[in-house]
Amino acid sequence: MPILSIIAFLPALGAAAVMCIPNSRGLSLAKWVTAGFMVVDLVIVAGMALSFDRGAAGMQFIEKIPWIPSFGINYFVGVDGISVTMIVLSALLSLIVVFGSWSTDHRPKTWFVMLLLLEAGMNGVFMALDFALFYVYWEWVLIPMYFIIAWWGKEDRSYVSLKFFLYMLLGSVLILLGILAIYLHPQGGTWDMVELANRNFPVGFQMWVFGLFYFGFAVRVPVWPFHTGHSDAHIQAPTAGSVTLAGVLLKTGTYGLIRVSLPMLPDAAHQWAWFVGAMACAAILYGSVVAFWQPDLKKMLAYSSVGHMGFAMLGIASGTQEGLDGAMILAFAHGVITGLLFLVVGMIYDRAHTRMAPDLQGVGKKAPVLGGMLAFAAISSLGLPGLAGFAGEFLVIVGAWKSELPKFYTVVAGVGMLLGAAYMLWVIYRVVYGEPTETVEKSMPEARPIDLLTAGPLMAITVIIGLNWNVLLDFIDPAIKILTQTLVRS
Repeated sequence: MPILSIIAFLPALGAAAVMCIPNSRGLSLAKWVTAGFMVVDLVIVAGMALSFDRGAAGMQFIEKIPWIPSFGINYFVGVDGISVTMIVLSALLSLIVVFGSWSTDHRPKTWFVMLLLLEAGMNGVFMALDFALFYVYWEWVLIPMYFIIAWWGKEDRSYVSLKFFLYMLLGSVLILLGILAIYLHPQGGTWDMVELANRNFPVGFQMWVFGLFYFGFAVRVPVWPFHTGHSDAHIQAPTAGSVTLAGVLLKTGTYGLIRVSLPMLPDAAHQWAWFVGAMACAAILYGSVVAFWQPDLKKMLAYSSVGHMGFAMLGIASGTQEGLDGAMILAFAHGVITGLLFLVVGMIYDRAHTRMAPDLQGVGKKAPVLGGMLAFAAISSLGLPGLAGFAGEFLVIVGAWKSELPKFYTVVAGVGMLLGAAYMLWVIYRVVYGEPTETVEKSMPEARPIDLLTAGPLMAITVIIGLNWNVLLDFIDPAIKILTQTLVRS
């Protein structure tokens, strides 16, 4: 059974079904049809993950058929452990977002169509093994994300959505140039990403192509100073858009570096490591410091994502088993925890119509369950041992220390962890504790069942991963071992 094609195309089929719903029944039926398709997709993804051979390092569930034979382009998909974890994250957060936007009443049919198309594109990015197919999916996800910000965003949505799209388009152009350079090289000549990872390109060629890929993927991560398109998008996007953007879309950037840049250009990866690591450290410090001074909770989360993804980039720069394992665990954990944070902040905003921390003091006293959810998410994000936020950052620091990177980078990462703890504890102190402000007293009802339904699974996953890293490592480790062997041989 072509299980990967079903996972990729089922959300798109759901989007077509929602578009066919009569306008008279738009909201009530559209949300149930969307939820139904996404539940089925998540069940199939779970079945794929459970049947995945975690002891094997190669690609599994491979499907390969001619697509554009005259150019040698195939519909070629497959997954390894790295891909599986990202597809699980995509399917999970996509369903959570549907329940989180259950009461949407502005263009409801179009809203749910965009969510379904976005999930289809993200799933495709994580399973595509043909460069042309990969690029199609890479661009696909930008279209629904643009409309989610432009049509359902806040006051500056038109400007910010265009800025976001242009930033992403710039990165995409660099990636396209890199893909074409590899294809047109005498040792290239194929779109097959698995085959290209076995080619030995000249070092000089690798160096400049790696630069194209690095800056192209860095825009999506985002790495400082390419973060402003993302930061503004987080602030203006609706809650569901922020959850998807931070939870999954950012991860396509780190995934691209691990899937494309490291295996295909290993010599250049060594030469570029110091620069990639330095930019990662800059992102860690910049994101953490700016986040600390933000009174706007959503803006604080946007900049905290810059810092957290800096850790993932440092793990990639290290090229070590621990660093790369940590980068992937961190990517998954960040998706879950930051998704949870954006959800809870969105719940608070829907009640109080403000995201300013000084106006939200006392949420924990007025609405203990809602305040407890925010405190739990913040503690998870700061990297408390026993919760998912700790494992990835810890492994990245170990990997960076063991690598050939300057030890100073590891010190910077350690300082970044302390700053991350500081601004998350600041959130707990300013928002959860204290006497309720007038705003909170008047407009902060307790969490509803639908709120618990959306946040509960993410909280449970945070605890499970925090207590047992092997839930993810069993999938990731075999593929990472092959990758590190490639880097060592180069």
